[in-house]
Amino acid sequence: MDELAFSDASSLVRKIKSKEVSSVELLELYIARIEKYNSDINAVVITQYDKARIRAQAADDALARGEDWGALHGLPMTVKESFNIEGLATTWGDPAYSENIATEDALACQRLQASGAIIFGKTNIPIHLADFQSFNTLYGTTRNPYNLECIPGGSSGGAAAALAAGFTGLEMGSDIGGSIRNPAHYCGVFGHKPTWGILPKRGHSLSDEVTESDISVIGPLARSAEDLKLVMDIVGGADEIHQPGWTLSLEEDKRSSLGDYKVGVWANDKIATVDATAEERVLNVAALVAKAGGHVDYEARPKFDAAASQDRYTQLMHAAMSVEQSDEMFKANLQRLKSLDVNDTSQMAALTRASTLYFKDWFAFNEERNKVRWAWHAYFKDFDILLAPVCMTHAFKHDHNPRLSQRMIDVNGKQVNYFSQVFWSGLASVSYLPSTVIPTGLDKDGLPMGVQIIGREMGDLKTIEFARKIAKELGGFVPPVNFQK
Repeated sequence: MDELAFSDASSLVRKIKSKEVSSVELLELYIARIEKYNSDINAVVITQYDKARIRAQAADDALARGEDWGALHGLPMTVKESFNIEGLATTWGDPAYSENIATEDALACQRLQASGAIIFGKTNIPIHLADFQSFNTLYGTTRNPYNLECIPGGSSGGAAAALAAGFTGLEMGSDIGGSIRNPAHYCGVFGHKPTWGILPKRGHSLSDEVTESDISVIGPLARSAEDLKLVMDIVGGADEIHQPGWTLSLEEDKRSSLGDYKVGVWANDKIATVDATAEERVLNVAALVAKAGGHVDYEARPKFDAAASQDRYTQLMHAAMSVEQSDEMFKANLQRLKSLDVNDTSQMAALTRASTLYFKDWFAFNEERNKVRWAWHAYFKDFDILLAPVCMTHAFKHDHNPRLSQRMIDVNGKQVNYFSQVFWSGLASVSYLPSTVIPTGLDKDGLPMGVQIIGREMGDLKTIEFARKIAKELGGFVPPVNFQK
């Protein structure tokens, strides 16, 4: 196995700085692997190799002079296609934006590069970042490195697949409905959805928008929990408009062992029943805490109605996503809204209502959401962490049926619509909570399975540190067999 290709970013930077490997050598390794394997996986869809080669050489030359660029000195990495990189297209998978060339880097990418990173490419997404799969007519379909017949997740599917296949040292994704977390789960890597608003999103858009979208966040995907923390330290903090008025100061987790944690467990729910293996993985992580002497509670829940929280999430998420609608689409939704029966509770009816909310209605949903946030706040006075599934199942086979209501997955022998599993990402998303996904190894079918670690708002470093401790017990990232050479 090419261990260098599957090492985490923290280890790679140490090797670069100690001159065990050069930045140029590492970049060429990734390029060679992409040229060899990317036709099978289709994770990396835009590249800037020449520009990256110049910067990698500059990084090596700087080290030779005794200069240190920062925590990511000389690390080659990729970012999700939805981030602006000067001179490259930002399309969100929409052919209408194929000529949308960015004139400057997204702020997150500026900060990564200021710490020494070398961004050499961008990874695939679904159109408008709105699917559990990653395919579009511009760039095609991304496949899961553990089984090419299966999805890598979405919308940061190319990011997770590139990491799993050893194409890159680190990745940046985004998440509104599990778009960091479900790809991390499906592809066996680490992912972190931060507390809303603490990583600035400027430059993660199809246009020159500077307004923060509700619920949506940007965050890292990586091959270790250490790397997640590294990115949080680099990218987190106020945008210029808030400087020097506030400084991000996340509390470190000082616990020395798993036995020091008080953990809640939400392993299954009738709203979105999960596969037996997904539930088992959550319980296995909980058992590690119990074995270490920690407190584990399988019954306690925050004091709100889960179905109501899910409804608020659906309304607010689709309201937030509706800003990307064209004028024609918005007008069509308004016409559809007028014809809806008041008793129509179908998925299409819910989407139509959410996509055409009056501000008064949005404010009412937001008020209910904020009551749920306070319920979580009270819950996390008693618990450090909540463990939950990421998705209902492991990665499923590609399904490009344009009729979304007909896309189904098998859960314990029952066919259910795969969008119903957004409940599990919604628990954290609607209330702005941080959530870290940790790989727990492969299942009997050779597919990765992850577990979601949810914490209180601003508790990002605590969920990440808990993931690091669990990874020490379970082994962390496991490379896909067919792409190890």
